[in-house]
Formats: sequence, C-alpha cells, structure tokens
Amino acid sequence: MTTTAETGPTGLSDTTLAARAAAVLRDNDTGALVTASPKLYPHMWSWDAAFIAIGLAYLDVGRALTELDTLLSAQWSDGMLPHIVFTDADGYFPGPDRWGTDAAPQRPSRVRTSGICQPPVHAIALRRIVSIARRTSRAEAELAESFTARAWSALYRWHGWIARHRVAEPCGLVTIVHGWESGMDNSPRWDAPYARVRPGPDLPPYVRLDTLGVDDPGERPGDDEYDRYLWLIEQLRRVRYEPTRVLAASDFRVGDVFSTALFAIACDDLAGLAEELALPVSAEVAELRSWAQRSRQAVADAADPVTGLAFDRDLRSGEVLRTTTVAAFAPLLCSALPESLEARLLADLVGPGWAGHPGLVAAVPPSVSPDEAGFDPRRYWRGPQWPVVVWLFSFALQRNGHTSLARRWRAEGLRLVSDGAFGEYYEPFTGEPLGSTQQSWTAAVTLDWLCGW
Repeated sequence: MTTTAETGPTGLSDTTLAARAAAVLRDNDTGALVTASPKLYPHMWSWDAAFIAIGLAYLDVGRALTELDTLLSAQWSDGMLPHIVFTDADGYFPGPDRWGTDAAPQRPSRVRTSGICQPPVHAIALRRIVSIARRTSRAEAELAESFTARAWSALYRWHGWIARHRVAEPCGLVTIVHGWESGMDNSPRWDAPYARVRPGPDLPPYVRLDTLGVDDPGERPGDDEYDRYLWLIEQLRRVRYEPTRVLAASDFRVGDVFSTALFAIACDDLAGLAEELALPVSAEVAELRSWAQRSRQAVADAADPVTGLAFDRDLRSGEVLRTTTVAAFAPLLCSALPESLEARLLADLVGPGWAGHPGLVAAVPPSVSPDEAGFDPRRYWRGPQWPVVVWLFSFALQRNGHTSLARRWRAEGLRLVSDGAFGEYYEPFTGEPLGSTQQSWTAAVTLDWLCGW
C-alpha cells in the first residue's frame, strides 16, 4: 500500500488516514469475512462485501479474494447472492430465525442467510481487484486471474438469476421486492410503494436492536417503516423465497433504475474479464453484453427527455415514481444518455441543488437534495452524504472520461472522511459522522481513493 504524505483538504494526513482505514478493515476481520461494522452490523452484507474486497486488495490481494469467495460460498442453488451472510454474532435484528430461510430449498445448508439480494456490484469489484493486483506484482496478478477463472461461472449464474427472475417486462428495469434490495433502505424513492404495504394483523411481534447501536435513534428508520419492512419479509418467507412466487407475493415490486444501471456495468465488466482471460465462454459473454445493453436502454427509457433524470417505476400500480434523489442520476453511471443530455444531467448534479450547494462541508452529492421537500440531513438515505455513493459516481465518471470531475470528487470525498471516524453516512452541513462508525465499506473506498487514483 502506497500513499502520499501530503495533508488532505482537512483533518488527517493521507498517510494517517490510510493507516486508520487499514486498521478498520483488520479490526473488523473475522478471518473469513469482514463485518460491515463492529457495532451495528456484525455480519456480511452483499454489496458491502464487494467494496470491502476492493479496499482489502491494497492490503492483501489474497484476503480480498477470500472475501468474495466467502460471499460466493453462500450463493443459493438458483444463482441468487443473498444480501446478508450471518455470522454467529448476536445483536442484530432481523436475524436468521426471523428470515426463516432454513425452509427455502435453494439456500445452501452450510450457511445461514437472508432471503433477498442487493445491487449486483460484485463483478465491478472483481475487475477492480484484478487491476489492483496487476499493478502490485506478477504473483498477485496470477492469483487474482486464477480466482477470476474459478469464480466467473458463479458470478455469471448470479447475473443470470437477475436476468431470469428480476428483469421486468416490458420496461427492462431490474425489479426489487423490498427497499432493502436497493441498498437505499428508507429512501424517499420508496415512500409511495411502501405506503401501499399494509402489514397484516398476524405480523409476528419483534424488538428492534438497530436503534440501540446509534447515539440518536432519529438517524434510523421509524417503527412504522419497520413494520412494513418485516411484513414484506413475512410475505416472502411464506412462499419459501421461491423466485417465481416472490414477485406475486410481495406487496412491494418496483423497477429500480439505480440497480439497473449497476447491472449494466457489472455485466460488461464480467464479460470484459472473460475476454481478458480468454475464457471459453463466448456464448455467455454475448449474453452478458446483451443484458448490459438492454439494461442501459432501460435506464435511458426511464429518463426524462428534458432533464435526463431517471425515475423508478412502481410495477404494481404502473406509476412512475418521480421523487428526485441521487439515484435519479443513474444514467451517469452507465453512460445511458446522448452526450448533450448527459451534459445537462451532469450540470444539474454539480450545481447548487446538489454537490454545489453552498452549505455543504464537502462538495459531493447528498442522498437527497437540500432543496427537496422532506430532506432530512440526519436520517439515513433521506439526506446524508454516503461515501460509498460518492465513490460509485467518481469511479464511473473516471471510467467514462469525466476525469477532472472524478478527481475533484475524490478530493471532496476524502474531505468528508478525513476525521478518520469512517462513518456510515455524514451530516452534509456539519460533516458529523452518523449511523455506525468504523464502517468497513467507508474505510475501503477511502483506501481506493488514496491508493488507487
């Protein structure tokens, strides 16, 4: 791991910040997996693990690959990657008993998992790790390439599961059956679909534990929201998570533009890895390229022709969900728009309503614009800034040719995390770390910004 010794925009020097980020990943490491955080999230989360593996690659490529291997070992027989792989730790709700996936025949018997998925960022992470390994040493490159050749079919089956079971017709958007599948649990994107979820009188009782892990329970979703979250789990549990029945059973069924954009990138990256390594999978590569193109087109079709903002669709009601959050800028992730409309969308994102808002501590996009009604600077996905989202946009902008802005957001992302607390998310006007601190994926993207750019 190499960094410069210069002092960042505020707070700790780059060298000290990198050392502290590395310490977070090591401290949260159980051996087979790095927990999402030591206090609030003592298990493995699917998309967290992908980002965590990128950060680990700067410390030990082999350990980074083990992280992905642990997740892939929990893959269901139908191809799904579950959103949580549980450790033996207590103190998190809903735990494996509440999910009830023991009754799902697709779940591997040797591990306990949740029954839903998260955004498919794993091929993106693997391609990044291979790139890091190639810059490190020939031995590390061979290790990463060998792992890729072994793991490629598992990732292809994961993408195939999405294409078979979660691509909505005719719009082509990736379908989610719970807001948790988006990774943006309580985003205003989901207010209207959640409002149509009516928990039944037979919702089993529960005691929340997440509010005990933060200093201010107001940073977390409310109890009425949790009733809906758990009712959706109950609906899926009752059909044993069988994918063809899940879509009919869930009161929540939404086409997610952000996950669709990530799926487009991931399909292209998985195809690219196969081509780089000359794997004998030409038919599968062609299929991946087709899925990527279709997903990119679905994001373009979901975009407003004037602003370029892309909106989710409630697949039960048919309603276009026009709540504007950072996810509406999904076309920028996968280059879905014509150049002129992309330029307009990018100008909006860097403008005073978003990253250019004059009150922000760091000039990066918050999860919701401060100008939006209902903006809450402290509540989870309803206003705070998330370093991992900043990383996703800066990484995508870099690879799509917007190098200057990508590097500016890298610097501003480092400004956000420069106190070394590695918050889950941040209050955008004060820079206060919120949610869980010592968050592994925040430490991981910090290492990538410091060591990989």
